[in-house]
Amino acid sequence: MQVRSDVRLADLTTLAVGGPIARLIEVEDAAELVAAVRAADEDGTPLLVLGGGSNVVAPDEGWPGDVVLVRSRGIERDGDSLTVQAGHDWDELVAHTVENRLAGIEALSGIPGSTGATPIQNVGAYGQEVAQTITAVRVYDRAEKSERTLTPADCGFAYRDSRLKRDPGRFVVLDVTFALQPGAGSRPVTYAELARTLGVEIGEPAPLADVREAVLRLRRGKGMVWDPADPDSRSAGSFFTNPIVPAEKAVEGCPSWPAGDGLVKLSAAWLVQHGGFGRGTRDGRVGTSSKHSLALTTEDGATAAELLAFAGRVVATVEERFGVTLEREPTAVRPPTS
Repeated sequence: MQVRSDVRLADLTTLAVGGPIARLIEVEDAAELVAAVRAADEDGTPLLVLGGGSNVVAPDEGWPGDVVLVRSRGIERDGDSLTVQAGHDWDELVAHTVENRLAGIEALSGIPGSTGATPIQNVGAYGQEVAQTITAVRVYDRAEKSERTLTPADCGFAYRDSRLKRDPGRFVVLDVTFALQPGAGSRPVTYAELARTLGVEIGEPAPLADVREAVLRLRRGKGMVWDPADPDSRSAGSFFTNPIVPAEKAVEGCPSWPAGDGLVKLSAAWLVQHGGFGRGTRDGRVGTSSKHSLALTTEDGATAAELLAFAGRVVATVEERFGVTLEREPTAVRPPTS
C-alpha cells in the first residue's frame, strides 16, 4: 500500500480536471482495498474510490480526505468463467478473452477504465453490455461493514445503470465474475454499424479477433480509445446516454430504436449535433470532440466548472429544441460539505 500527498485528481482522470488530494492511497489487492476503506470510515475521513478515472468529472476543489486508487490485478479461470480483480485494466481483460477464445465482451474493446467500474455503469457498446455476462460481483458493503457477493438480480442492472450506481458510495467492488462462451466465434452481432464493418448480417457471429479489431477501428475513428497523443481522446467517452422516451415523443429525423413497453431509444449524438453542438464546437478550453459530438473534451488548464457549464448548455438547448432531457453519463464528484 503506497501513500502520497503530491497528486491532483487531474493526474488520475482521463478528462484531466480536478484539484489536489489530501492523501492518495494506492492499493494492490482486495485485502488492502477493504483495509483502506474501513480505516477511512472508522476515522470519519472523506473517501473517494477511483479505478481508471475514465468516467469521472473530478472537482476543481480537489478532495479533502483519502482517495483510494484501486490497482488490484489478476484473472482466475474456472471453466468458462473468469473472476477478475477490480483494478484490472478492462481492455486488457477483453484482449485476454479474445486470445483465449471466450466470447461475450469482445464488442466492448477499447473502453478505458478498470474492470471494477463496469458493473456500476453497466458498461455497454456496439450491442453488448456487461450485464449480459456478469454472474457475480464481490463487494465490500460500507453500510453493513462486511464483504458480500451480489447476484445479477441484486445488482439491478438497467441501461447504463445499476443498484451500485443508484446507491453511490455504499458498495466498493472487489472483483467481478463473468460467464463467457467458448469458441472462436463472437456472440451474434446486433449493432448495425459493426455488422456493416464486419461484412456480416445482423444476428450473425464473426471471428472474435475480427470483432475486436473492427470495434477498435471504429472507436479510434471517434476518438474513443485513450491515446495521450490524440487530444480527442481526452474525454470520458460518451458524455450523455441515449435518452429513452415514449414512442409518441420520438423526434422527427432522429435515429431511434425500440426499447420495449412502447418506448424508443433516441440517438443522443444526433440530438447534440442538431442542437447546434456539432463536432469541434469549442467554448474556451472545453467542447465537443472533433471526431464525435457525443464526447466532450478538455484542453490544458480546463476546469470541471467549465466542462459542466458547457454540458449544461447542451442539455438546456436540446431540451428547448426537442423536448428531450439528456442525462450525463460520467459521475460528477462533489467534495463533502463541512
